[in-house]
Amino acid sequence: QLQLVESGGGLVQPGGSLRLSCVVSAFTLDFNAVGWFRQAPGKEREGVSCISGSGGLTTYADSVKGRFTASRDNAKNMVYLQMNNLKPEDTAVYYCAAMSRRRCSSWTDLTEYDYWGQGTQVTVSS
Repeated sequence: QLQLVESGGGLVQPGGSLRLSCVVSAFTLDFNAVGWFRQAPGKEREGVSCISGSGGLTTYADSVKGRFTASRDNAKNMVYLQMNNLKPEDTAVYYCAAMSRRRCSSWTDLTEYDYWGQGTQVTVSS
């Protein structure tokens, strides 16, 4: 049973940066692909990024490509989302979630994830 806890959210001005962290208990080496999702008020939860179990493959939503970077340190049981050039439309609660497999296939499908964190608020506003 995995437990995920996000941190690093906050208030930032447009154009600013934040780094979200997700600590994952009970990693089994590089077994679990991890996705990042976000949910803005009144909107559905959407996929932002996914990183494979080894960290060798990452994929991103078109809306964040070139601005967000996912990474992981399996030795520390940590997954990160570096967010640069933030925009007001990035405002949302951000969640990390883990699959029970290494690859990010069907990564935008919420039902592919077995474990979820509680979320961290990111607000981009001047």
